[in-house]
Amino acid sequence: MSFPVHRPRRLRQSPAVRRLVRETHLAPSQLVLPMFVREGLTEAMPIGSMPGVMQHSLDSLRRAAVDAAAAGVGGVMLFGVPEVRDARGSGADDPAGVLNVATAAVAAEVGDALVVQTDLCLDEFTDHGHCGVLAASGAVDNDATLERYAAMGLAQARAGSTMLGLSGMMDGQVGVVRAALDAEGFTDTMILAYSAKYAGAFYGPFREAVDSQLQGDRRTYQLDPGNGREGVREALLDVDEGADVVMVKPALPYLDVLAEVRAAVDVPVWAYQVSGEFAMVEAAAAHGWIDRRGAITESLLAIRRAGADAILTYWAVEAAAWL
Repeated sequence: MSFPVHRPRRLRQSPAVRRLVRETHLAPSQLVLPMFVREGLTEAMPIGSMPGVMQHSLDSLRRAAVDAAAAGVGGVMLFGVPEVRDARGSGADDPAGVLNVATAAVAAEVGDALVVQTDLCLDEFTDHGHCGVLAASGAVDNDATLERYAAMGLAQARAGSTMLGLSGMMDGQVGVVRAALDAEGFTDTMILAYSAKYAGAFYGPFREAVDSQLQGDRRTYQLDPGNGREGVREALLDVDEGADVVMVKPALPYLDVLAEVRAAVDVPVWAYQVSGEFAMVEAAAAHGWIDRRGAITESLLAIRRAGADAILTYWAVEAAAWL
């Protein structure tokens, strides 16, 4: 008989050996927890399509942020859900608006322990649910929207946000917000560019989480799911405009894009494990079809292995405890 010369199984023979030679590792500091705060709530309210995830009151948001800091996660990403919306998203840059008030509260509570980040987009604040100002034709007006983003960025920086998550996918958004921040002295405020954000089918539960008013879709500004090279191009443009970090969203359906972006840029690359990814695992686990903890851990490892330096995930605190 001829026996094999190469025996890769030697490196799999025990948990200790596998742990020692593992190529990809997860740490709590690589996880960011998205959090929703809803104006008018007096206590946290469950989101039906996202088991275990809440729309928070201001008080419950503070407590959850403290828990996240204690778990050692790297940061929190805050989303605001206002009671009143209008066509231009006026609540987005109102110092008394729900997101800016919540940002100040969370920054005061845990700003020294983790990175307080804020979603910079108008969709939660507009009565039409789009990520920008609409022209008379009904299309999103890119350049008018940039003016709103600049105002929103300044409001969030003043409230204490350390990192602004530019998620609207408007052309030139990073450069305009960076210029506005620098002009007002916020040179240390970081920009996370949602560079490769795809117009796909995995955002449904998030729409419930932010009580989205969207009619139609966002395919004129978010990326077409069939385009990989375009995602890399967007990331390169955002780096050129001054982004400190770039992101791919969703994560698991776009691991190829994530790997290509990681190879193309020299700044940190993050990924967002979106609501649909979360909901699918939770639903399958609830039916007993998959091992919940195993699926969560494996999905996070896959995203890290593809090149993500950090991951936005609704499992951040729970996964941090496992790690």
